This record gives sequence, C-alpha cells and structure tokens, in this order.
Amino acid sequence: MDNSEKQCELAISVKTSLEQYFKDLDGQPPHAVYDMLMGCVEKPMLQFVLNHAGGNQSKTADILGLNRNTLRKKMQQYNIE
Repeated sequence: MDNSEKQCELAISVKTSLEQYFKDLDGQPPHAVYDMLMGCVEKPMLQFVLNHAGGNQSKTADILGLNRNTLRKKMQQYNIE
C-alpha cells in the first residue's frame, strides 16, 4: 500500500466518523466541528510521532513537517510532555 492509498484510508475514516457524528446529533445544530475533529486527531498523532521519534522533538517536527516551535506550542496546548 503506497502513501496515497493510506491517505485515502484516513480520509474515509474521517468522513465515516463525521457522518456518524452528524447522524448522532439527531437534529441538534453542529458546533465547533473543526476544533472537535482536530482535538481528536492531532493529539494522538503528536503523541504517536513523538514516541516513534524516541522523544526527539526536532525529529518529530521534521517528520510532521512542522517548525519545532510550532510543535512545542501544540505539545503545550495538548499537555504533552
């Protein structure tokens, strides 16, 4: 499986989860969907890649394509040490 296929799998998972979320609202208006989704995805992604990089923040930032300071801000935001 190549990278584009893996990305498509992730997109399908996100779409399926959002479909279920909107269905579960049962007529209630959605609110702050972007923040909810990013909070669900971003923290475990940061934790996984940080662990994969052996706790090395520079390597983690490089893997994610982020500036190291941006990574640190996100780690503070999600209380990741």
